[in-house]
Amino acid sequence: METVLSVRNLKKSYKKGWAGKPVHALKGVSFDVQAGTITGFLGANGAGKTTTIKCLLELSLPDSGEVRFFGSPELTADSKRRIGFLPERPYFYEYLTGREFLRFYGQLSGSIASKDLKDRITSLLKRVGLEHAGDRPLRSYSKGMLQRVGIAQALIHKPDFIILDEPMTGLDPDGRFEVREIIRETAREGTAVFFSSHLLPDAEQLCERLVILAHGNLVFQGPMRDLLNHSGYELISARDGKTETTVIKGVEELQQTIDTKRSGGSSILEIKPTRLSLEEAFVKIAMKPRNVKSEEASR
Repeated sequence: METVLSVRNLKKSYKKGWAGKPVHALKGVSFDVQAGTITGFLGANGAGKTTTIKCLLELSLPDSGEVRFFGSPELTADSKRRIGFLPERPYFYEYLTGREFLRFYGQLSGSIASKDLKDRITSLLKRVGLEHAGDRPLRSYSKGMLQRVGIAQALIHKPDFIILDEPMTGLDPDGRFEVREIIRETAREGTAVFFSSHLLPDAEQLCERLVILAHGNLVFQGPMRDLLNHSGYELISARDGKTETTVIKGVEELQQTIDTKRSGGSSILEIKPTRLSLEEAFVKIAMKPRNVKSEEASR
């Protein structure tokens, strides 16, 4: 599987005030993003997510480190044509209609022939559920509609890799559902999706892989299943018409509990493995105080 993004030992610091001490926003972050995958980029406020994205796209220059898109050590014009981006706080030309907005960015990309652009815009408006609003000015769009037309903008040139910075912030449940479906469809078509989010339930539903930062450090990268591996078992038993659920941590304890239950006249109805939720795992590895060294869980 092709690696569309490779980040190695990325460091970035800022100064607070004209004579202040430097604040280390990124402290040697390394991770990869594979083609055709949905990768969640998680971290609490101030963890370094937006700083990382700015450094990736050369909107801010890192102190040191290496960023490779599609194997190239530089963000070349060809690489840019293969990347789509929706920032956390995008600016929309509110006097343009949705259709005009997409036409502007399609022409700006230089990747789509004029004869194909009209059909591409129509297709994208339908895909993001805005076919009915394509000729309305953006000033009349709701927050959710603006997010969806922003994603359409990021997809207008058929990128191989799309970066979304907090694409579901401020959306109601319906809007979040619609954006999740757009992300899933985008990945099914082979585009790698890398998105940052504070909304852990959305990330848990969508992501195959995770990259998690805490205080500028990488604390996890890898498949989500490796982070949420099962943490024990629930044993459901019955005796005298009453059911009982017993939470058990390990296999040896499970076997002993089964023997004890059976010898006491209970029937075993069900044994099921339990696992951490993403929220529980995130709190354990990414919400530690700054003076506690985070355990490195990257792979």
